[in-house]
Amino acid sequence: MEATAKLKFARGSARKARLVLDTIRNKKVSEAQTILRFSRRRAAGPIYKLLESAIANAQQQDPRINLDEMIVSQAMADEGPQMKRYKPRARGRAFMIRKPTCHISLAIQSLE
Repeated sequence: MEATAKLKFARGSARKARLVLDTIRNKKVSEAQTILRFSRRRAAGPIYKLLESAIANAQQQDPRINLDEMIVSQAMADEGPQMKRYKPRARGRAFMIRKPTCHISLAIQSLE
């Protein structure tokens, strides 16, 4: 059985989110929770909540599911739209600041 969860328009770049996702891919769900809880990266917080959502989705599909036999089967981050903001600079010019977003998707699957 497989359960998925998606987070769209998460603040932060997809490249930094991929660094966190690479550490939990193909790990057991309990181990992935521990890794995310103690990770110092800013992207780990939203990804931890997304993993909790995927677990809740799996329990909604089958209440008798054993979480000890579930692994993170897919974890990926795609780039989202960039928010563009402007900041005044020297000699009356404007400087564009890009604030990136990303779309994160996570799937957990039973080992059976």
